[in-house]
Amino acid sequence: MVRRISVLFLALMFGAVSVFAQDAQVRTLNAGQKYKIKGVVVAKDDTGFIVRDAVGVDTKVGIAPNTSIKTKGGFFGGGDRVASSQIVRGLNLEVEGRGDNAGMLAADKVRFGKDDFRVAQSIDSRVAPAEERLNQAEQNAQRISGQIDELMAISNAARGGAKAAQDTADAAIEGVNATNNRISALDDYVVQNTATVNFRVNSAVLSPEAKAQLDEVATSAMTMKGYVIEITGFASAEGSAKANKALSQRRAQAVIDYLVETHNVPLRRIGQSYGFGELQAVADNTTREGREQNRRVEVKLMVSRGMNQNVEIRKTAEPTTDVSSNDQQ
Repeated sequence: MVRRISVLFLALMFGAVSVFAQDAQVRTLNAGQKYKIKGVVVAKDDTGFIVRDAVGVDTKVGIAPNTSIKTKGGFFGGGDRVASSQIVRGLNLEVEGRGDNAGMLAADKVRFGKDDFRVAQSIDSRVAPAEERLNQAEQNAQRISGQIDELMAISNAARGGAKAAQDTADAAIEGVNATNNRISALDDYVVQNTATVNFRVNSAVLSPEAKAQLDEVATSAMTMKGYVIEITGFASAEGSAKANKALSQRRAQAVIDYLVETHNVPLRRIGQSYGFGELQAVADNTTREGREQNRRVEVKLMVSRGMNQNVEIRKTAEPTTDVSSNDQQ
């Protein structure tokens, strides 16, 4: 009657919590072949975790005692060692290793940025207690459902007061069903508001117009319960793919910094952010106008149906284009 639910989003944004994710294609690796996988951790257990790449394909990763797990080093290299138990869902990382006989990736090396690690741990510290509370609510609802079944059996066998007992049982069942539906809807997120902000060439600086759009999103968010803000950065196809990906990540981070520093948006309300680089273009990169549209960050304000009854999808904010007159990219 009651399905297991999870609040996690971003990343994970948005799948059932289990030992291994079931809603995406799982990659089978060739035994002995070297692989390098980049993506976001969407599930984990005592032996490893699952990484989902930018195209939505999952890879099962096994961790051994000799696996090197570190944060990425700075200018002079040398990152910090991290225990495998500290890897959490929502962490953006890179894994290198070889395929094993089970089609999984036997990891030799795991690397991730310190900022990504800090944000993922902050989100996980909020999600884990919430999941525990929801599990308890699920168990309580199941016990109540059993009591209702017993009440119905007694009312059917009773004489004289059968009608009154049935009415009471029906009312109780309706209340339990309403509670179950409310719990089930906690992880059903609806896009309530969106904004698309654009950037100059090779820039991650927010324009006044972009800040005004983000002000509207933040103001709207403060009126909601259980909201999450998803932030994704993009770049045009000029230059190298590596440089464009890094630029798109800086643009997404600029939006996060503005929302947190200017509007005090809690970190737990920032969903998994990601920089797609030149992937997922919305316009033709061979034209100036198309490149202007592709240099963007998309912001989605999502709310939980379980905590906001009768929510509606609101009108999408118009994108703001900020480009110089001599832009050639």
